[in-house]
Amino acid sequence: MKIFSAEQLYEADKITLEQQQITTEELMERAGAQIFNWFHERLNGASVPIRIFCGIGNNGGDGLVLGRLLIEAGYNVIVYVVNCSDKRSKSFLYNYNLIKNVTTDWPILMTDKNDFPEIDPEDIIVDAIFGIGLNRSLDGWVKKLIQHLNASPAFKLAVDIPSGLFPNTALKDEDAVLRANHTLTFQTPKLAFFLPETAQFAPSFDILDIGLDRDFLVNTKPLAQIISKPEAQNLYKHRERFAHKGTYGHALIVAGSYGKIGAASISTAATFRIGAGMVTTFIPKCGYSILQNTVPEAMVATDIEEEFLSKINVDFEPSAIGVGMGIGKSDKTVEALKSLFKNYKSPMVIDADAINLISENKELLKLLPKNSILTPHLGELQRLVGKWKDDYDKIEKVKEFSIKHEVLVVIKGAYSITIFGDTLYLNSSGNPGMATAGSGDSLSGVITGLLSQGYDPLTSCVFGVYMHGFAGDLAVNQMGYEAVMANDIINNIGEAYMMLFAKDQSEGENN
Repeated sequence: MKIFSAEQLYEADKITLEQQQITTEELMERAGAQIFNWFHERLNGASVPIRIFCGIGNNGGDGLVLGRLLIEAGYNVIVYVVNCSDKRSKSFLYNYNLIKNVTTDWPILMTDKNDFPEIDPEDIIVDAIFGIGLNRSLDGWVKKLIQHLNASPAFKLAVDIPSGLFPNTALKDEDAVLRANHTLTFQTPKLAFFLPETAQFAPSFDILDIGLDRDFLVNTKPLAQIISKPEAQNLYKHRERFAHKGTYGHALIVAGSYGKIGAASISTAATFRIGAGMVTTFIPKCGYSILQNTVPEAMVATDIEEEFLSKINVDFEPSAIGVGMGIGKSDKTVEALKSLFKNYKSPMVIDADAINLISENKELLKLLPKNSILTPHLGELQRLVGKWKDDYDKIEKVKEFSIKHEVLVVIKGAYSITIFGDTLYLNSSGNPGMATAGSGDSLSGVITGLLSQGYDPLTSCVFGVYMHGFAGDLAVNQMGYEAVMANDIINNIGEAYMMLFAKDQSEGENN
């Protein structure tokens, strides 16, 4: 599924009107009807009071269409017009006149001289005040109205986007945004729904298809791409009947230091579970017995040093390398990493301490194999690209880093984002139960295992992140959020493969 910018969606509207030979008012009627259908399916004529707050632009026009259709169906509706300007859109005025034909209770005009209405907890608030065209923070009495609505425990439903929230730019005033319980968004979700600083205002949403031009939606490069089950199904490579372990590669995991051999064990197990044919793990001598016991399927090669890595040397050509998990920050490890980058030119997965060492030794950036995959957590990312002002600035900094160094970067977290050049891929699987030590090590193993099997770097990234999250969702369904450990994620990778093509499998808790 694609995410488009506000500008792209306005272009989609324009092309839709031209190609389908309809008016703005007809497209608005279509959108309002979709919202009405959503309501009617759930309320089925219930007499709960529905308070619709309409702005005086096209988002307000959508609210007026909804109000008229609900009134015609016998619902208990009160419509308010938030009269914040003397400029009204043509489509708003058109629908304002239509609603007068179905009720003698005309919309209540709200101005800065009005008291705000009292709202019962059992009421439903519909926010149709501002849409995706808003380009400044709300202030004055309109901001106070938003705060009044937020203070109510009543259920709050936003039309297209919560008022005050920008679809693809940073917030300036959190107190001037409606905190919706649910959002009915048109055609595609908005980027703001997926970022930590703004997702709180749209914690759940449904997407309403309003019939925008299909050619535009299919052929236009989006602001971002959401990876969910259908996309993951298309990325999966079916296995060959006459395959053998060599068919799916011999991966090398370079990991571990004294006290952190668990990171090597976890990433090795994940590399196997995702499907690598063979895995050799290169570790300091102190981890030899641990690896042989915890992952007996793996081959183990050891450094000459007992407690850290000093020189990475194996007697085979790896099909993929994952490096950095728990390796520490010894000076000799820096040299070992430098030698690895010089001698191995194919894309590799770079995580954890390897990223920290790169941040502290910038000369390593020049040696990164092209199309390598970096998987930092937020602290590691900040050390790598510098501090950011907000989520959008963070994304821009990572884009610049990706383009400059020709690498892929995974920003880990809820809705993990893979950035490749100027393109974003947002992951739909995963849950808070995966916020546990070793989860990142298992992700590095998953991506390395896919690279080993011949998946290209971008596919390894987006498919790996999805499958890792999917396995985490399955683990949470069995154990609850608090009990999940990294090995539980790994142990559910097989089930995730089994359920990938099952039609009734839910995908975590996104909407």
